[in-house]
Amino acid sequence: MNKVLQSLKLTFLHCGYSKLDSSWDYDNVISPYSRLYLVTKGTARIYHSYEQFDLEPGHLYLIPSFTYSRYQCQDHLELYYIHFSEEVGDHLSIYDMKDFNYDLKADVQVFEYFKQLIHLHPTRNLMEKDPSIYDNRKFMVETEKKNELLSAKSYIKTHALLQLLFSPFVQNSKSFKLNIRNGFHEVLNYIKEHLHEPLTVADLAAHSNLSSDHFSRVFQQKFGIRPSKYIQTVRLERSETLLLTTNNTLAQIAGKTGMGTVSYLSRMFKLKNGVTPGTFRKRRPGG
Repeated sequence: MNKVLQSLKLTFLHCGYSKLDSSWDYDNVISPYSRLYLVTKGTARIYHSYEQFDLEPGHLYLIPSFTYSRYQCQDHLELYYIHFSEEVGDHLSIYDMKDFNYDLKADVQVFEYFKQLIHLHPTRNLMEKDPSIYDNRKFMVETEKKNELLSAKSYIKTHALLQLLFSPFVQNSKSFKLNIRNGFHEVLNYIKEHLHEPLTVADLAAHSNLSSDHFSRVFQQKFGIRPSKYIQTVRLERSETLLLTTNNTLAQIAGKTGMGTVSYLSRMFKLKNGVTPGTFRKRRPGG
């Protein structure tokens, strides 16, 4: 594993300090890059990786790339932020190879690391709070190109600071089931990004430059599930998340998850969970 980690590449994108209010309320956020948040004042709530995180001052939070996220601030929140991309070896992701903590208590040195990055990159802050403005590959590639203009000293120091901030989140243990994803990381990310669209096996095969039959066979060998069934499973999992973390209507959830119609969503949801989406939502805290 250490040989693989030697190829870990962290690419700096943005950093800055934000003062947020109740307008910071976004769901269905799926970014092609990772985020680090260091909270200084106020509170907010983030949902990702099937967990809820109540943000509080003095804590450092990691939000992985290509993960459904839900952000909500009730009143006021201030935080430092860093956006970065990561990959290991041949376009794999460390999130597919190791387990992670996502919430850590920050020490004084962590605050200093953030301040140093902002000092190195005073113009790499985001002007808008809406993630949909920046959460696309084109913008990310354009931002990465700015690193080519950095001096050797700034480039090396930036990478070192990113490693120092990112490394504490990585756990030594790893989930065995994640190892089977090697070679299909891009496909899984593609599914997450395009879940609201009418995805087909032919679409995924074309994305992988494989024939439909060959793609289906390899996918099932790796995951033990047919690609069409996998897509349906992810759609139902996303619908559960939206039911628990938003007040979206069933029609909105059907659209965001690619389920098409409320009747189809309700039928498939009940087959999986034994209850209707409405009953499932009433079970959430405060529901």
